Amino acid sequence: MLYLSRRAGEAVIINNSIELRVIEVRGRTVRLGFRFPPDCSVLREEGYLQVREGNEAAARSAAALPRERQQG
Repeated sequence: MLYLSRRAGEAVIINNSIELRVIEVRGRTVRLGFRFPPDCSVLREEGYLQVREGNEAAARSAAALPRERQQG
């Protein structure tokens, strides 16, 4: 994992196309701004984990079905 220090107003550019900018630092809270191409998606970690768990549960359910039901 890469660790960087940035102050309010400073940014990091990722892969020449994603800008991550520190908008505000207030106490223990940091506001971030993102600029990225329309084909990228950004999720909060908790949302990403929820989607991933749902996909894994669906895959387990499909694997548990008899072969003839899986085909349709």
